[in-house]
Amino acid sequence: MTEIASSSLHATAEFYERSAGVKFFRTALSATDVFAPKLAARFAQQLFLTPLPPKWFQRGQAWNPSWAVQSLPFEGASLTLYRRLSASSDGLTDGLELDRPHVLLIHGWGGSAAQMQALASAIAERGLVPVVIEAPAHGKSRGLRSSLPQFARAIEYVATRLALSGVRIQGVVAHSLGASAAAYAVAHGVPATPLVLLAPPDRPRDFTKMFAQVFGLSERTRARMQSRIEAKEAALMEAYAASHLGPKIASPILIVHDEADPINVFSGAKRWLAESKNARLFATTGLGHRRILRERAVIDAVADFVNLS
Repeated sequence: MTEIASSSLHATAEFYERSAGVKFFRTALSATDVFAPKLAARFAQQLFLTPLPPKWFQRGQAWNPSWAVQSLPFEGASLTLYRRLSASSDGLTDGLELDRPHVLLIHGWGGSAAQMQALASAIAERGLVPVVIEAPAHGKSRGLRSSLPQFARAIEYVATRLALSGVRIQGVVAHSLGASAAAYAVAHGVPATPLVLLAPPDRPRDFTKMFAQVFGLSERTRARMQSRIEAKEAALMEAYAASHLGPKIASPILIVHDEADPINVFSGAKRWLAESKNARLFATTGLGHRRILRERAVIDAVADFVNLS
């Protein structure tokens, strides 16, 4: 593992290890790892795919009547879509606004659509139609577990539904793990000009190493857990790395990342910048991992980028 990746894991692990709940699971999992490693790998897989904090922690922010809310069945769970309406719109189900380009937005792991509301509102102010996707097991969407490949499939599913209805997708805006999913979806055919990656991880596979560090798992059990997840999802984690996806994306990319992000460290932004064909970086200071979603300068830069590119 490189020095950069090691420092990223250390910073992320420290962030999660502050949680009292993590200590309980660490004790249980690390003990199981010693006496029953195969069972530990199964338990670890389930916990790894369970968004934390739980989704009911993410339901506090209300959406006013200017937003249409729609639930779609998806992979045994559901997706929740939030779309900003114009004064003449009848909503998601009664009439799409085919004359205006749409922008897809998606939150990160353990987040919710509400975190993207300020960005979506600014995009609407520029005459575009924002559609915020809430992934399974997050916010109001049904389900207990999710995954990075499922995030990518959700983006593709919503984009395809809109395209088949005659909607033009103007761009995609995504945060954290959602950014990896959005990059994968765009690299594999989802139309997006441009693409905005907010605090993207460099190599999502490293989160399995962080998880093992936080929960006291051996490398043998970590590798077994990763193999189980990749087999279940029919997707390799390395396929979501910046080094793999960056060269495949022709769309202009805006990368927004804080230099002191404790979850996805700033070196990941530099890797995306180096690996991508047409990317630029907007670096911030002192905003961390989530406050960038509420910072006025970031909001305006992102909204202008998707509007003018």
